Amino acid sequence: MNALQCLHRGLAIAATALVMTVSLPALAQGNPQKGGTLVIVVQPEPPTLASYQSTAGPVGQVATKVYEGLLEYDFQLKPAPSLAQSWTVSPDGKTVTFKLVPNVKFHDGKPFTSADVQFSVMEVLKKVHPRGVNTFRAVTAVDTPDPMTAVFRLSEPAPYMMMALSSYESPMLPKHVFGSGEIARHPNANQPVGTGPYKFVEWQKGQFMRFDRNPDYRKPGLPHLDRIVARFIADSGTRSAAMETQEVHMGGFNAIPPVDVRRLEKLPHIDVTNKGYEMQSPIVQLDFNTTKPPFDDPKVRQAVAYAMDRKFVLDNIWFGFGRPATGPISSNFKANGLYTTADVRNYNVPNGVDLANKLLDDAGKKRGPDGVRFEIVHDVTPYGEEWRRFGEYTQQQLAKVGIKATLRVEDVPGWLRRVYTNYDFQLTSNWIQTLADPSIGVHRLYHSGSIKAGTVFVNNSRWTTKETDELMDKANVELDPKKRAALYHELQRRVVEASPLVFLHELDFVTVYNKRVNGFPLSPLGLYSSMDQVWMAK
Repeated sequence: MNALQCLHRGLAIAATALVMTVSLPALAQGNPQKGGTLVIVVQPEPPTLASYQSTAGPVGQVATKVYEGLLEYDFQLKPAPSLAQSWTVSPDGKTVTFKLVPNVKFHDGKPFTSADVQFSVMEVLKKVHPRGVNTFRAVTAVDTPDPMTAVFRLSEPAPYMMMALSSYESPMLPKHVFGSGEIARHPNANQPVGTGPYKFVEWQKGQFMRFDRNPDYRKPGLPHLDRIVARFIADSGTRSAAMETQEVHMGGFNAIPPVDVRRLEKLPHIDVTNKGYEMQSPIVQLDFNTTKPPFDDPKVRQAVAYAMDRKFVLDNIWFGFGRPATGPISSNFKANGLYTTADVRNYNVPNGVDLANKLLDDAGKKRGPDGVRFEIVHDVTPYGEEWRRFGEYTQQQLAKVGIKATLRVEDVPGWLRRVYTNYDFQLTSNWIQTLADPSIGVHRLYHSGSIKAGTVFVNNSRWTTKETDELMDKANVELDPKKRAALYHELQRRVVEASPLVFLHELDFVTVYNKRVNGFPLSPLGLYSSMDQVWMAK
């Protein structure tokens, strides 16, 4: 079946998918049951367990079972205790004092103390974490007046920082393990030692990871499960079949292709939920290398943005799971006023192909005798079947405006290296989590300070301006909600106009799970949580 046939096939399915009602998790009756093995299908296989160095989606699904953060979050996105049992913020916002939970042990039996917090923030998160470089840039020091107290000293207020202290975003590492040697190449990167509910046991490449219950976990009686196994199944049809036959019990982040979700949800042992993604706010996009022709020209980038039919992509490749995107600020931020479409260029128009052709003509990119203006290589995100289909759609759509695109597909490590280390690409598909605050999830894509070769899911387009840097810098410290909103409205306008990325749609992820699974999700982090309260009905 070719790409066009796949898309036409999708039209029939999409009509049904669009009216899908995603349910809340169905919880079994009675008290949690002890024991059992939860099998999660993770796609693609994580390139590393070093979540302090890679924010690739699959990494967060596994590493958060081992590592913990200072805070957790409820569904109202309010901070809750984790390794920190309490905290206070000074009136000027420049001092944050955390009181740590006593008697917490790492998996090797060593105590967790404020020295580990200091090391994790100052030597790891500020230096090598893709988002931590920005998130903690205001932190000038972490004082340790006693083993159970960590005092963050800030050069300026950083209210967004409190939304970035989960295990997924800011894992706490043991200083006695990682304090010697180069963090970026540490031998324990894939032999993690944390404080979480599960201990890392083994990684059989291409097959699975295994995490066993931590008997010394800080929460009495938890976790409920004996172990969690992350399975890696490359073929999408095989993943769906494994869910159907109960070989696996759970799959999120579209590990189960959207095309199969409708069929599986009808089975008596399967349920589906979109809960557990509230802190992600993912946006599907195309990333340009703006430093090299032809995409150093904003008219060419705008042309590509006009050429893409967002509704068609959403309905026929992601089967209605989402809504068209309008810019770098997700519509999820409507509630706090940070989102706007006022005076923002709209690329989602009926005559987009015509406008694209005119822009390319104006840019001097004339068609040759064969109708081709220029040729490019499009690197397809290696995250599943829908991304391959999206690549084929992009190829066909660009052909309508005279751009001949050759598709290139690599494994995850190869793609990450090409796009974020070598910058050896022209156009790539991608999805980015804009997270719980734009300072955390948005700034990293456009700020000049986020251009760092080898750091993934940051500013790979390498597009920056002095004006947009200043807008983001001001928003970082602005405490007045209206003034902060005005800054982000202007950022929205400037980024969309320049189009260093093509914003396609805001993705709704779903988790497909066996009804034997209970206690999921209990937080907006979903599969990125520790899952210490998840249990399996016998």
